[in-house]
Amino acid sequence: MYVIVILAMIAGFLALRLYSVLGKRTGHEQEPALRPAEERAKVTILQPRPAPEMGGDSVRLSEGLLAPGAENGVRALIAADRSFDVPQFVEGAKSAYRMVLEAFWRGDRDELAWLCDSDVFASFQEAIAAREAEGHVLDNRLVRIEKAQIVEASVNGGTAEVALRFEADIAAVTRDKDGHVVAGSLTDAVGTNDIWTFTRDIRSADPNWKLSETDEAA
Repeated sequence: MYVIVILAMIAGFLALRLYSVLGKRTGHEQEPALRPAEERAKVTILQPRPAPEMGGDSVRLSEGLLAPGAENGVRALIAADRSFDVPQFVEGAKSAYRMVLEAFWRGDRDELAWLCDSDVFASFQEAIAAREAEGHVLDNRLVRIEKAQIVEASVNGGTAEVALRFEADIAAVTRDKDGHVVAGSLTDAVGTNDIWTFTRDIRSADPNWKLSETDEAA
């Protein structure tokens, strides 16, 4: 009888030891499987991180992501919207840059209407219509984004604006309706420098930012 009790105690002790090791996350576990493509497509871009998850000073941790002179504006934005996170915003802006360009190149008006404000959308729509009238099709590729950096930020009332400089390489080809190359080459990427401004009403529950202005960088 005593032997059984002792063995049970040993088994219990071993079980607790196993749980203490296997029951804890070590940081090396396999990541959860990616969601199906149709679910990932629903994820909003440029969505700020909830404030409780933020740690440290987002500005101080953003070396290289802020141009000289942009820090004060970013700090004012963070003071008005504690969920604003510089590294996450820049990553989201890079995704938006790619999405807007690709939607414009393929003439996807619905996606552009979702990503841009009314003025920018109207400009894109006009350019797409002119291209279609000529029977031209763009076969462009965004090869790489060399740099994405916040150059200005401000808050006016409840509206936040953030301007970023994008330096990218784009391979551009224009084809006619028969698929013949009219201009450009996919083998020679061209460097581009743009300033894109994104706007959001920080009083709104909608976390998405809209593209509100595009300019060529000096």
